[in-house]
Formats: sequence, structure tokens, C-alpha cells
Amino acid sequence: MKNKIFLTITIIVIIIVTILYFLNIIPHKTYDNAYFNIETYKSSVDKDNDGIDDQTDILNNVREYIRKKPKYQSKYYETGYPNDLYGVCTDVVGFGLLNAGYNLMELVNNDILINKDNYNIDKIDKKIDFRRVRNLNIYFKNNAINLTTDIYDIKNWQGGDIVVFENHIGIISDKRNKNGIPYVIHHASPYQIKYEDDILEYRNDLIGHYRIS
Repeated sequence: MKNKIFLTITIIVIIIVTILYFLNIIPHKTYDNAYFNIETYKSSVDKDNDGIDDQTDILNNVREYIRKKPKYQSKYYETGYPNDLYGVCTDVVGFGLLNAGYNLMELVNNDILINKDNYNIDKIDKKIDFRRVRNLNIYFKNNAINLTTDIYDIKNWQGGDIVVFENHIGIISDKRNKNGIPYVIHHASPYQIKYEDDILEYRNDLIGHYRIS
């Protein structure tokens, strides 16, 4: 009887630990580019002339954004960019690029005005259009470097890249899992515990991978 109880408890503990690990609640060991002999990409462009290349700048800005622990809430802002401690997945990308010299509110709006047929938007609204995943995917597809969506082609994934899923978007981290697959810095829901997660191998809705040129 005691053995059965012990076995049952052991199985329950294993299941709980597995779930917590899968949900990234239990920290995973992370690796960097050097571990996999991957050269870290540096952009030749410094859009905002701050002495930091765009690729590094975007990654640094995203880390600064999530350091403030924004709360997840979807709402409209007259300012376009959220001016409080709330936000959604697109804001991770928006603020990451904004502080590197790329104002997506302006850039996406200009692209929509020039290429309206590509976006299929009935009513253009500059203050919200750049905060929609679908619009960002179209914009980046036409205005950024299009990269592989094969997550196992690890050398072609770099921190600061943009990754797009069917209804979600984030920035690629410079941390990797044991297989070399990079983590994603993102904001997915009000219940998300961490902003930097090992999720690429667990999703089947990846549709875009881009790098600011």
C-alpha cells in the first residue's frame, strides 16, 4: 500500500514539474551564440546615431521595455504608442524599434497610404494600424530582410530579429536553449509569468522572420 502511495505521489510530482518546466516557470539553462560557434550579427546601420548598431539597439531597447513589466491589456491610445504601463505583443516590437530610430506608427502608416491594396484596410487609423500583427507582418515582409522560418537553421536566427506568428509577434532573444533554438521576448497574455520564453519549438504557427535592414 505504501509503495502504491509513494509511486502515485512520484508520478504526480513528475507531472507537475514537467508542466512547470514546459510553462517556463522553472528556469531553463540557457546558452549563447558562442556556445554554438555562431557569430553574433551586428548591423552596419545605426539609425539613431547613438553609437549602437540597430540590431543590438533593438535588443537592448526591448530588454529595457520588459524590465518595466508592462501589464497586458489591449486598448486604444490617442498617443498611438501606449503612454502607461499597459501594452500588447506589438508594443514589444514597437518600442524596441522606436528607440532605435524607427517610428513604426509613421512608417506603417506611410506604407499603408502608398500600398493600401496590400493591407486590405477599410478605414485607415494611424494610431492603431501599426499595433496590429497582420499589418506589421505585411510591413516587414515588404520593408525588412526576409529570413528563414526554419527554427533549426540556428545560425540564421539572431537576437534583435523580429518573429511573427499568425496572431502574435515578438523579438528574438540572444539566449538559446540546449538545441540552439533562440528564446522569444514577447508579451502574450495577462497570465504570462516571464517575458522571455523558450517557445519556438512548441508553436506551429510561425509565418515570418525578419531583420531590420
